[in-house]
Amino acid sequence: MMSWSAVAIAQVGLTSKAGFFVTRALLGLMEGGFVADTILYLSYYYTANELTIRLSFFWVTMTATQIIGAFLAAGILELRHVTSAPGWKWLFGIEGGLTFLIGVWAYFYLPAGPTQTAGGMRGKGWFSEREEVIIVNKVLRDDPTKSSMHNREGLSLKDLWLSITDYDLWPLYLLGLITFIAPTTVGAYFTLTLRSLKFTTFQTNLLSIPSSVLFLLNNLALAFTSKRAKERTLIASISAWWLLIFFIVLTQLPDTSSRWVKWVVLTLLLGYPYPHPILVSMNSANSGSVRTRTVASSLYNMFVQASTLVGSNVYQPSDAPYYHKGNRVLLGIIAANIVLFWFAKGWFMWKNARREKVWSSWSTAEKEHYLATTEDKGNKRLDFRFKH
Repeated sequence: MMSWSAVAIAQVGLTSKAGFFVTRALLGLMEGGFVADTILYLSYYYTANELTIRLSFFWVTMTATQIIGAFLAAGILELRHVTSAPGWKWLFGIEGGLTFLIGVWAYFYLPAGPTQTAGGMRGKGWFSEREEVIIVNKVLRDDPTKSSMHNREGLSLKDLWLSITDYDLWPLYLLGLITFIAPTTVGAYFTLTLRSLKFTTFQTNLLSIPSSVLFLLNNLALAFTSKRAKERTLIASISAWWLLIFFIVLTQLPDTSSRWVKWVVLTLLLGYPYPHPILVSMNSANSGSVRTRTVASSLYNMFVQASTLVGSNVYQPSDAPYYHKGNRVLLGIIAANIVLFWFAKGWFMWKNARREKVWSSWSTAEKEHYLATTEDKGNKRLDFRFKH
């Protein structure tokens, strides 16, 4: 995080396109693994059900930052009129500086785990000894495999390969790729679209806020609904149905429609219920081991990032400014996404049913013998059940 901040601050000195692309690449390199490590870290404090809500709040803070950032950017960019430095340099400098300070504080403040909170800046610690026992027992009862490795233990190449080839998690990786292509595409062009509709830069910054607020509220609503209904995959698929409805509206909207009508449709589309916390939590819970969870979180995040690359190439200049062809392509991708949600649900149900059939046919002695002698690990164990 601190290295990322240093590169962010370095952007203040940009003088060429080459420097811009170099710093972009370095930012991506430094940021890689942050989300995966955060998920692994939180998994030592919370059960699978609790993790969904906590991750939802995690991404809510990101959305809140975007809302606050839109207000700040509107003012900071105006510094170009009162200082010798361009407004974008002030943005990079302030963002990098604040992130660096937060990174230094987090390095010294955050403990390695729930049983190591005493000492340093934390004083007597966050929890009493009894509370630590409760946290550890709660987490291990939910997922006993969390005791197999500590969170600072390295992986061998064999462990890495076994994690990558764990095909039971591939449906979640595909969901990470497909689910976010459509909103990513529209989101990337949102401010450009508003500018093409003759809104000023200041107006554009302010008009991007309502979609972020709606996105934030829907994010939390989806996560709490998933927890209350004890359903993950089908609740997460609500996001695809939301996008399908508003993309149909978008494709049928006349080009001569009012710019305010277009803004409303795009705002509602981009305020879709965000399924990312649910999918990340499923990915973590279905890993079945610390080894797999570490790699699976990274792989899932790589597929999500790949969706950004795909999304940035759906709209083509020849299709501008309304991107009719691109929107029809995205409509097809959303329909495929709905099918994929159902496939993932069916896959995990089928795997659980097969294992339950074998497990329930065994006697108590046979089950005990299996648990004592099996070489199956993680989510390949017959007593493991996938969350869906």
